[in-house]
Amino acid sequence: MSNVGYEYRGMIASSWDLLRGDTSNYPDRGFFRDLIKRNGEPALIVGCGTGRLLLEYLADGIDVEGVDVSPEMLAICQRKADQEYLAVKLYTQSMEMLDLPRRYRTIAVPSASFQLVTEMDHAMRALVRFHQHLQPGGILVISIWHIISEDSGGWGQWRLVAEEERLDDGKTIRRWERSKYEKKSQLRYTENSYELLEDDVVVFTEEHARSPEMRDYNPAQLSEMFRKAGYTSIHAISGFSSQPATEKDEVFVILGKKVGD
Repeated sequence: MSNVGYEYRGMIASSWDLLRGDTSNYPDRGFFRDLIKRNGEPALIVGCGTGRLLLEYLADGIDVEGVDVSPEMLAICQRKADQEYLAVKLYTQSMEMLDLPRRYRTIAVPSASFQLVTEMDHAMRALVRFHQHLQPGGILVISIWHIISEDSGGWGQWRLVAEEERLDDGKTIRRWERSKYEKKSQLRYTENSYELLEDDVVVFTEEHARSPEMRDYNPAQLSEMFRKAGYTSIHAISGFSSQPATEKDEVFVILGKKVGD
């Protein structure tokens, strides 16, 4: 973790939307929307960031709120909501310390955000907190990036992840990254270097070390954690499909229900 208590700050936050590019074809958009409409509202998006899913669902008339640990990401989300004349409810809290005034029919944790809670006891505490914030019969759904393709050796080579030009001033932002994955601890570490270029000359750099960045899970591990946290009807699916998850799935989704109607 950073010394300010959250990782998505500085150029990570300010360039997030720009470097992420077009997200309109992301398969989780329709998946989470359909799940909320099928299971019920109100809904909570955990790790909502700059509002990729949250603002779209809100514009669709869904009763949905957002929470994130990064005030910088939430400030961007609020500005976007204001521009679209959307009345959005945002909270700045960590998952393991979640304490909101409302209870939800559906809680969604998209984009591998749950994996940013790298300490196992904090992750268990987060699952319990989610359970406490569900209405009876409500469901928790989490998407996971299962790290199966990375080398479990030392640090990899630096690679250019993204490069985009800012429309407001014509300057270019580049993001470089190198990472390592420790198979035994199931922890991934990353170092990022952000560059701001003007006329092809680097005029500013910002470094971010995220050590560790995220924790890996397989379907069986997370299913057992759900069970210990009090969920029922637990099942993991492959990607955003209706098929059961396997150990070979690079992306899987896990769902669990709070006992009730």
